[in-house]
Amino acid sequence: MTRIVHVPLGERAYDVRIGPGLIQTAGAEITPFLSRPRVAIVTDANVAALHLAALQASLQAEGIASEALTLPAGEATKSWPHLTRTVEWLLEQKIERRDIVIALGGGVIGDLVGFAAAILRRGVRFVQMPTSLLAQVDSSVGGKTGINSERGKNLIGAFHQPTLVLADTAVLDTLTPRDFLAGYGEVMKYGLLGDAAFFGWLEENATRLCDDMEARVHAVAHSVAMKAGIVERDETEQGERALLNLGHTFGHALEAATGYSDRLLHGEGVAIGCALAFELSAKMGLCSQEDPSRVGAHLAQMGMPSRLADIPGDLPDDATLIGLMGQDKKVVDGKLRFILARGIGDAFVTDGVNAQDLAEVLAASR
Repeated sequence: MTRIVHVPLGERAYDVRIGPGLIQTAGAEITPFLSRPRVAIVTDANVAALHLAALQASLQAEGIASEALTLPAGEATKSWPHLTRTVEWLLEQKIERRDIVIALGGGVIGDLVGFAAAILRRGVRFVQMPTSLLAQVDSSVGGKTGINSERGKNLIGAFHQPTLVLADTAVLDTLTPRDFLAGYGEVMKYGLLGDAAFFGWLEENATRLCDDMEARVHAVAHSVAMKAGIVERDETEQGERALLNLGHTFGHALEAATGYSDRLLHGEGVAIGCALAFELSAKMGLCSQEDPSRVGAHLAQMGMPSRLADIPGDLPDDATLIGLMGQDKKVVDGKLRFILARGIGDAFVTDGVNAQDLAEVLAASR
């Protein structure tokens, strides 16, 4: 059942392997890339308890020695102190440029470890082993790595492509329903930004992703293939790649407003952000009112949040939220840029958003 998506970036090209059981075969998958039979693994406490032993047994079966560093779970780990700790530990392990560092975990571990690999000895190789739906369909592919600042998400980082991505779709069974669904926000995003037929498939099939492995592998592989195509055409986000941030200008501001806490998971912020982007598009007359209605109905069908009112606790006022959007990496010459849509599957980047329209959409979502 394993699907392979190739990311064709010349000398930096790599494969994304997607399917159940890849942790058990990881040793054999990684062996061809090793210059010597040892690796360093960085993971988090939650993932280590579930999957580290299986990964190390798989490596050992191929004669590969491994050491592991276990970091705390959660978004707060994407920070300077944990980056420093990771880099110093990798130096302690005498990791060389030709060695492999394995990032075993969700988006936080993938982003942090990828950034550590990018700056260690000016670049060592790493393998992404994403263990969340969100990481499998989005953050593990494309080479974006980084950490958060107090001023915003992912503001410190580098482009550093992995050597290999192993997305074991069976490990998603160990996620809580909420964490599984949070990743679904990123799956839906691919249909909304550039593939109306895929969004239609999701409307019919997405409720099966929890218990139908074939549907799950298809959803992950299709998402990865869409991302790979965009990354191939625009690796360092000079143009088209910005479309992958559909929903993120809103979502990142909402995450900052809720203190990067469990009140709002990243994928939930993206889901609300996608709904708001379509509401704003309709308000500006770019798409029909039917489109945001479809997005909202699909999120409701999946049991996901779609409005500011769905976030527990108080939120800052609209002016503060818009100020938080101003820290977004897509700001150019001080102008906020949004990914809006002319319809489902037809997103584009614009800085021509009227402040009054934006404020009215936020107010209506409360």
